[in-house]
Amino acid sequence: MIAFVLRRLIQAVIVMITVAFIAFLLFQYVGDPVVFLLGQDATPEQIRELRVGLGLDKPFFVQFWHFLVNAAQGEFGLSLRQGSKVSRLIGERFPATLELALAAAFLALLIGIPMGVYTALRRGTFMSQVFMTISLLGVSLPTFLIGILLILVFAVLLGWFPSFGRGETVQIGWWSTGLLRVDGWHHIVLPAVTLAIFQLTLIMRLVRAEMLEVLRTDYIKFARARGLSDRVIHFGHALKNTLVPVMTITGLQLGGLIAFAIITESVFQWPGMGLLFIQAVTFADIPVMAAYLCLIALIFVVINLVVDLLYFVVDPRLRIGRAGGH
Repeated sequence: MIAFVLRRLIQAVIVMITVAFIAFLLFQYVGDPVVFLLGQDATPEQIRELRVGLGLDKPFFVQFWHFLVNAAQGEFGLSLRQGSKVSRLIGERFPATLELALAAAFLALLIGIPMGVYTALRRGTFMSQVFMTISLLGVSLPTFLIGILLILVFAVLLGWFPSFGRGETVQIGWWSTGLLRVDGWHHIVLPAVTLAIFQLTLIMRLVRAEMLEVLRTDYIKFARARGLSDRVIHFGHALKNTLVPVMTITGLQLGGLIAFAIITESVFQWPGMGLLFIQAVTFADIPVMAAYLCLIALIFVVINLVVDLLYFVVDPRLRIGRAGGH
């Protein structure tokens, strides 16, 4: 187990160094931060002094080493557009994105798993066909179109939910949350549903496929021969083994929800990291883009590590295989 964790940690460090190098290249080849900070009217003396102050006169790998050290401390300099520390901007936006991603993941699991189980156990029924049609629409329709349709129906025509913003928030230390206010829950419904629909359909189809595969295995046939009830077979044996790959996909999708909530946040003007990244790309705000890239990579690395550890704990075949290898 310790060797397994060490290998994963080494791989994680290699991935993070690679991503940091790509982020560092943004500073080198996408615009000139000195020009952004001083403007076009700066004198050569001012430009030279600022380059020395920023360390841009040093060799390439020395600059990269300083970048790595600062990035490990969460420091990426100042935003070229807003003039604030990038770490503060990320800290202000990260809670909104994380809450939205967790709400979407919760909805996807809460609805997707029962729908997948139902379509596997009740193949050919009317409701099963309805669920499969819904899943096909969820996979086919682009996220921005789903968001616009939800705004049109539930915000404009029915007036049930607000169409933009995060609503009232509560500050708990450095963390801001809207989940302690009714208005916050009101605002998160439409963007969370929009973000959850694709994940929901993916989980439903995965659970259905895995459930059908498990129901064909010999140990399920043996359980039926022993006279076990359908409830015990379906939910005590089949579903339990079905959820192992679902857990892996869910972990990876959670990272995807955080990383790719950009479109949803733009449609609903949700004040998260995705909207901040879009604004940074528009204004070529390199420090914010580099910080976003490194943070998303770190989130994926951490989630992958946790999922690998959970997979190792849940699936006894991995432990047996590694023990046999020793």
